[in-house]
Amino acid sequence: MTQFRKRFSKSSLQKQARREVLLQENHGHPSQQFVADLNQNEQAMKELFRNCSDVVYRPIQIHEKKKALLIYIDGIVDTKSLEQTLLMPLILKEIPERSSNLESFDKLFRDQAIATRQTKLASSVLETVQDILKGQVAIFVEGENQALLADLKEYEKRQITEPAVESVIRGPREGFTESLQTNTSLLRRRLRSARLKMESLTIGTLSQTDVAIVYIEGIAQDSILEEVRKRVGRIQIDAVLDSGFIEEFIEDNPYSPFPLVQNTERPDVVLSSLLEGKIAIIVNGTPFVLIVPLTFWSVIQAAEDYYEHFIYTTAIRWLRFMLLGISFLLPSLYVAATTFHPQLIPADFLLSIAAAREGVPFPAVVEALLMEVMFEALREAGIRLPKPVGSTVSMVGALVIGESAVRAGIVSAPMVIVVAFTGIASFTIPRYNLGLAFRILRFPLLFLAGTLGFYGIGFGIIALLIHLVNLRSFGVPFLAPVSPQIPGNLKDVLIRSPRWAMNARPTYLAGRDKERIPKGQKPSEKRGRSE
Repeated sequence: MTQFRKRFSKSSLQKQARREVLLQENHGHPSQQFVADLNQNEQAMKELFRNCSDVVYRPIQIHEKKKALLIYIDGIVDTKSLEQTLLMPLILKEIPERSSNLESFDKLFRDQAIATRQTKLASSVLETVQDILKGQVAIFVEGENQALLADLKEYEKRQITEPAVESVIRGPREGFTESLQTNTSLLRRRLRSARLKMESLTIGTLSQTDVAIVYIEGIAQDSILEEVRKRVGRIQIDAVLDSGFIEEFIEDNPYSPFPLVQNTERPDVVLSSLLEGKIAIIVNGTPFVLIVPLTFWSVIQAAEDYYEHFIYTTAIRWLRFMLLGISFLLPSLYVAATTFHPQLIPADFLLSIAAAREGVPFPAVVEALLMEVMFEALREAGIRLPKPVGSTVSMVGALVIGESAVRAGIVSAPMVIVVAFTGIASFTIPRYNLGLAFRILRFPLLFLAGTLGFYGIGFGIIALLIHLVNLRSFGVPFLAPVSPQIPGNLKDVLIRSPRWAMNARPTYLAGRDKERIPKGQKPSEKRGRSE
């Protein structure tokens, strides 16, 4: 653990040195110190913030005796608090005369004049610039060679609303926002335990994005936690605009089409994952929180699975698996059966398909590819268009284009039905990124079906299974606990057992605290009557 901390601190020092070099290249003042002359300090700050029209310089006089200068960025500072806690006390109220040394001056500000959440002193120009960019107000006073920084940041932020992508019929309606503080408070409000840990760090030489690594002490495995710290700590990038930037740096196999890092907008999904032993990564500026490690079965599960009765959930989960197979295999099976294996189709059905395909100039595989590309284009158009017209255009476009293509003899009616049913089945996948993976893999499987028939489909499925078995997410097998099989952890994979029966956390994820629910809580009618 000591060696890891040394490596982690070394990486932090390297990133800090890179930031200083970048600032030196841009401004030439990476380690400059303030002086006792107010005008020189002002000129140094104006040189650093040249061509920055949103930086405000507010000269004032403290008790009509000492000149002072306030520097802050308009738009990220709470102007109301600035007026009430800084300007009015310094300008209007009388401040007792004290000695001019900085220690007593700082004490005077902290104890009597400035009622802010946090204040600190800074003598480095680099440190002061970084704090101003984070929303703090810098106060320079004539005769002092340090700046007093007051925390008055106030960003415009979106209100907490229901997630648009992960909607549920039953369950919490709150979703994450773009504010890191808001997101961490949503977790703290639901899990009131000191074991919920949040480690903060900064990533991005230009963006200086705040990132928090969240886990539950004792439940998360130390080895996985150290690996998360290592991968996140070694990221060197100029700016982080979304959690997707970090996701591409920390996934195990970047060339796999399958997601190895989960993203969600729901606090309840994050907390349920933390209670299993997983680790969350929250990035300031995005409502999507990353969760690691990720298994295939977690991607198939929806948040609502744990709020409804386990019998309904198990039935819906089996339906979801069936529709997942249909969305991946149905076009390929249709092409292989009609092209290479017509003897497997009942005679009446085969005659109906042959009659429908009469006059179609393309083979079945080309016909399927045309319809698949057309359907994907309509789906992408529906996403990118404005919401009021997006759904209408996609639905009307599918109906009009499909009907026109059949009438023109370009495609057959059975192929339109197959592609439409495949698209509907793909919408049942709870996670969008898993649906994307199967949408991409559907096309090479179509080529195999069109060239080798069922043998090609078999080769494709075998290659896919080999790939899935070899996938890892932070060292955890992607198909765990099915491959490798862990019998005690199968209560929440193909079925969803009652909550009182899921006593232990997943052994491949949990650390020291492996018990989730004490045994002996199964409800019974006999016990209810006796009570």
